[in-house]
Amino acid sequence: MGDPVIPACLGQIGFPWRKGIGGVPFAGEFCIILDNLVSFMVAVTEEIEFQGHIIDSSILPKALDTIIDMKGSFEILRLDVGKKKKDESYCRILVRGPSKLFAELENQGALLPRTEVKTRAAPRDGVLPDNFYGTTPHPTRVFLKGRWREVKDIEMDCIIVIDKGKPVCRRQGIVRKGDRIVTGFAGVKVEPPQRSRSPANIFGFMSSTVSPEKPVNAMIKDLAREMKKIHDRNGSIIHVMGTAMAHTGADKALQDLIGLGYVQALFTGNGFAVMDVEKQLFGTTLGMDGRTGRVLMSGYKSHLIAINEIRKAGSIRKAVDKGVLKSGVLFDCVTKKIPFVIGGSLRDDGPLPDTISDVMRAQDEMRTFVRKADMCIICASMLHGIAVGNMLPSRVKTIAVDINPYVVTRLQDRGTTHALGLVTDPAIMLPRLVREIQFLESGIPE
Repeated sequence: MGDPVIPACLGQIGFPWRKGIGGVPFAGEFCIILDNLVSFMVAVTEEIEFQGHIIDSSILPKALDTIIDMKGSFEILRLDVGKKKKDESYCRILVRGPSKLFAELENQGALLPRTEVKTRAAPRDGVLPDNFYGTTPHPTRVFLKGRWREVKDIEMDCIIVIDKGKPVCRRQGIVRKGDRIVTGFAGVKVEPPQRSRSPANIFGFMSSTVSPEKPVNAMIKDLAREMKKIHDRNGSIIHVMGTAMAHTGADKALQDLIGLGYVQALFTGNGFAVMDVEKQLFGTTLGMDGRTGRVLMSGYKSHLIAINEIRKAGSIRKAVDKGVLKSGVLFDCVTKKIPFVIGGSLRDDGPLPDTISDVMRAQDEMRTFVRKADMCIICASMLHGIAVGNMLPSRVKTIAVDINPYVVTRLQDRGTTHALGLVTDPAIMLPRLVREIQFLESGIPE
């Protein structure tokens, strides 16, 4: 066998080759290096297709911009534009560019020629093969054994594993040696959200622009209608709550939503949970009197006493059973059998015995409910809001409510681009939402 041939272009760019025995590059390293560089060095020509509401949803214009931005070229071979609002459009394009370009176009909804999906074995537990495919929150299919198969439990920033002949989305940390991991973009099809054909749908495409100048009352009414539809078909609505909900008194409105049957799961942190308990035991949150807004003498100790009382009982559920906790959001969750997940963080006091301090385990616990969700409402929570937002598939109707536009914008910047941002005080918004739902439940014509 002769010496391996080193491409001249690699020498010209001064690539730092590592030498093996006799000055010959290691064969394994050579393959990995070439695999990582090929997407930048080799131009690919493919015919791609787009179908759906690709013009008014800006999918096609965005794709053409991507081709230009990534130094590619294109020729539109066919373009059929829908004549009516409900008609779909179709476009076939000849594209030439680096393979990385086609991976990006795939994420934007391009249909590439049917090619069997490629996989490689995970080399070690928690370690992925090079060129692994990274997921988006959009519905995804892989071409496996001659047909398109939907990826189960899709979420962003994960990988696809072929498990017993079926594609499944998994986070990196639970990958095991030998798992078949999807690599490259060939044989993968992504379906990004398209603009809703209903003008009254507040979750329609492009409605997620963050602005404090939106008509809040109208949006609350629309949100109540959407929630009523989900409730009537026995769907699932998840609520993610921050500590401000207890401080401002908005927790009462959350209790009303629980009573109406509009909360199927509650996600929060140790802070809100402790304040909810403290509020029922002492009428304070972090020592602040809920009626006067003043911090009581030695009030700083109240939340520590609250934690201690729950620890003495053994858990929140046991505190309810023993009569230690007689009211509040968590009391209602226990008595009405609403599941809740309390995810811990570095800043926690205590924590409560129900708080899951292992954040990866807290994520996995939340995922069991996220996968069934139809809607997620995030109120005054940046830490847990972003975490949950990253787990949500784009099919889940998501609304983020905060008085600070930075929090809502940050949620979208971190990847939850399908979320509807509402800049307002959750303490004002949530009671209004309850009233709108109560009105709809009454059956009185609008």
